[in-house]
Amino acid sequence: MKNKSLLSVLVAGGILMAGCGNTEETKKEDKPATEQATQEVDLSAELSAYQQFALEQMDQFLLDTEKFVNLFKAGDIEGAKAAYAPARMYFERSEPIAESFGDLDPRIDGRLADIQEEGKGEEEWSGYHKLEYALWEENTTKGYEAVADQLLADAKELHALVQTVEVTPDLMITGAVDLLNEVSTSKITGEEEIYSHTDLYDFKANIEGAEKIFEILRSKLEAKDQELVTTLDEKFKAVDDLLAQHATADGGYVSYEELTEDNTKALAAAVNQLGEPLSQMGIILE
Repeated sequence: MKNKSLLSVLVAGGILMAGCGNTEETKKEDKPATEQATQEVDLSAELSAYQQFALEQMDQFLLDTEKFVNLFKAGDIEGAKAAYAPARMYFERSEPIAESFGDLDPRIDGRLADIQEEGKGEEEWSGYHKLEYALWEENTTKGYEAVADQLLADAKELHALVQTVEVTPDLMITGAVDLLNEVSTSKITGEEEIYSHTDLYDFKANIEGAEKIFEILRSKLEAKDQELVTTLDEKFKAVDDLLAQHATADGGYVSYEELTEDNTKALAAAVNQLGEPLSQMGIILE
């Protein structure tokens, strides 16, 4: 349920399409050397590593969602608030895969604004953000028990589906850029967590998800362009260092409302400076 930026379009349209969509007839013809090289790139180990990462994240997401739902249904408002953002981080780190299963992503992660943009009513709103509203805006859990039950059921369904997902180079590379795009659109404006203001948890998780993809692809990237790898290391560190400035002693993050305009501008600039080199990871398919 997120907007796509120009970066996503550039990656999907300009870098990745070169290696996709050959018909059987075309395969029978002589291919340019560059196209043959594209097809010969072996990313099987990297794809397997990313799938394992996603499975681990989904395992923990289900466990922490169950913990959150139990606290919520027990009427433990403060306990549920404390469990809310950490549980969501597992989902946000692996969202490129979570988003690939139809309407499960919006059912779990949809904001009210997303639902309304689709012409749907508030009664069709579900998931974490509806429970966020209950906790922070209404300061209650009463009347939302069915929503909590549905969230857990959806988390279980997502967990089961992720076991069968086919991870492709396209999913990984465009996924890294899309994670960054989420930061530069909804996260940086504070519109993702408009009730709890826990946006920095999501921000950090999206960056970690993109960085994990980069780390998995590192050796292939080093073989193609060591300078790009060095640049990405520097740009990821710049974003991580800025986020660390807003960390709390317990390993969490301050309320997004505590950030100044200069803080958000610095974060936006760091993310934008990371976006351009990150979009070049498609060179491994050349």
